[in-house]
Amino acid sequence: MFLNHVEIQCSDFDASARFYDAVLAALGAARQEDKSPHAIGYGTDGPEFWIGVHRFGEGFRESHLAFTAPSPEAVDAFLAAAKEVGAEVLHEARDWPEYQGGPMKRHYAAFVRDPDGNNVEAAFQEFDFTWFESQAE
Repeated sequence: MFLNHVEIQCSDFDASARFYDAVLAALGAARQEDKSPHAIGYGTDGPEFWIGVHRFGEGFRESHLAFTAPSPEAVDAFLAAAKEVGAEVLHEARDWPEYQGGPMKRHYAAFVRDPDGNNVEAAFQEFDFTWFESQAE
């Protein structure tokens, strides 16, 4: 993977920290670095995803973040945690056949809004890597 980390800016740092503490715990991630009240880094083996205080200019532009879930049950736990902290549900957990094809056999996901209105997804994906072999023939 070529990404080292991603950071998003938050207008309400405390609300965002509560939201991401809850939903990322459901996916097996936790705070790896805490530089509150300025930034928090989350991950499993180091800080890969950061939230920070919104500092630059006015206005908002929605971002879409998709976190890998280790199982469909983890997607369901993510959704339950998001609902518990009052997140707006954009799409309940379900299979998304329109995202499937090629080597991807299954895309099971749920989508919610974080406190700043960002579209946050938890996705479980299954792949059939023999598909690549069939394409070489």
